[in-house]
Amino acid sequence: MSLRNALLGLLVFRPGSGYDLLKMFDTSLGYVWPAKQSQIYGELTKLDATGLIKVTEEGPRGRKQYSLTPEGRAETVRWLTENRESRPLRNPMLLQTFFLGLLPREEAVQRLLDHAEASAKEHDTLVALRDTEEWDKDMLTVCGRLVLEHGIRQRVLEQEWAHWAAEQLRTGTMTGPDTGTAVPDTDEPSANAVGEKAHSGENA
Repeated sequence: MSLRNALLGLLVFRPGSGYDLLKMFDTSLGYVWPAKQSQIYGELTKLDATGLIKVTEEGPRGRKQYSLTPEGRAETVRWLTENRESRPLRNPMLLQTFFLGLLPREEAVQRLLDHAEASAKEHDTLVALRDTEEWDKDMLTVCGRLVLEHGIRQRVLEQEWAHWAAEQLRTGTMTGPDTGTAVPDTDEPSANAVGEKAHSGENA
């Protein structure tokens, strides 16, 4: 998916200005495909130049209302029906998780717990949106509700996974990079330290 496809898709349902489309992103698509105001306005200019949308009305302070052209509708249908090869999605959090063994254990655990907390807050925000909007006004809102539900369930999954992963790090054995040796917890003396004490006769 791209910002281009999202804007064309929104304009299938009704004409709108850059501001109108920005508000729709804030209340619906923002948690799926976030976009800044400058990105939306820039993309609208490109779509207008390629003939996929057109300006149908101009108002005060440079306001422009855009509508989809037949070419834009055809492009949207093509995008919806084209075959795509499955490919993994990029996930910065999971990439960092792969290397958490490079951090002290407690810090690594806390990173995961922070992720769980952030997911919980996002979940509550999405639930509040679900409970305050009407989701049966038209097909756009009906399908928007489907996407919103995915976001809600995904946040629940993220919380469960992060707590599980934190527990794995808390109770498991981490090995340090290159050496293959266990990374000691900061609160407990290492085995080597204990051995050195015994060898020096401190226990005698």
